[in-house]
Amino acid sequence: MKVFILLLGGLFARSLFAQPSIGIVAPIRMDSLVSISGYDVLVESVSNLVSPKTISDAQFEANLKTLSNLKTPVYALNIFIPGDMKLVGPLVNEKALLEYVEIVFMRCKKAGIKLIVWGSGGARRIPEGFSPAMAKLQFIELAKKVAQVAERYEVVLALENLNRTETNFINTVNEAFEIVTLVDHPNMRLCADIYHMLKENEPPGILLTAREVLVHCDLAEKENRNPPGVNGEDFAGYLKSLKQINYQGKVVLECRWTNFVDQVIPAREYLRQQLDAVWTD
Repeated sequence: MKVFILLLGGLFARSLFAQPSIGIVAPIRMDSLVSISGYDVLVESVSNLVSPKTISDAQFEANLKTLSNLKTPVYALNIFIPGDMKLVGPLVNEKALLEYVEIVFMRCKKAGIKLIVWGSGGARRIPEGFSPAMAKLQFIELAKKVAQVAERYEVVLALENLNRTETNFINTVNEAFEIVTLVDHPNMRLCADIYHMLKENEPPGILLTAREVLVHCDLAEKENRNPPGVNGEDFAGYLKSLKQINYQGKVVLECRWTNFVDQVIPAREYLRQQLDAVWTD
């Protein structure tokens, strides 16, 4: 019995401190290449798979069949809210937005997709002359209602930091964490995009503060959003923080590829080497 307990304890410890698995943002048509390249999961876009603005009911049914036959499962979706559906400012149409997200979440449940990364920089951009303080309050109240709808369909939203070249609102993990805290809903969580953290010179320490709500990480090199290894970016500080908080989510490459076929395997291997170095330290 004592030996069994020791073995069980060892297995539990290895599980508890296991490295994050590596995913990739890519279209499902690249499934075979992604699979043979060693990635564990795919992240696709709402607009390609479930959006009522771009996907008919018939196309959605076809997408369900495709999803069921993938070699690499779709773990999450991104590009949540279209840029023309404003989240802040004087042109917000709350009724239309809530009708849109209802269909998105309903389709996600049918497809078995439980996570949506909420970036949507165009939709959340604060219009010129509009009060940033008012926009913040507006977004929080709207996010509470969206999270309530998400809860009904068992979908978790992960609010993503986006650097200031892409939007003018929620540019850091620290700001996203504050919003998530104020929304205060279990279906509104946090995504830490390490590329955007690098662009904003945001140190990794915030990951320690946000540990209770952090459910997803995206990653790319700072220069040109290149895949890991192109410029030899050192992600160790951020990865060490993830290890310190026993991060249980994925690390997903969201990059600008100059040659996807040639870069997809070296990028995963480069990141895996850095994960290995941190997790065996």
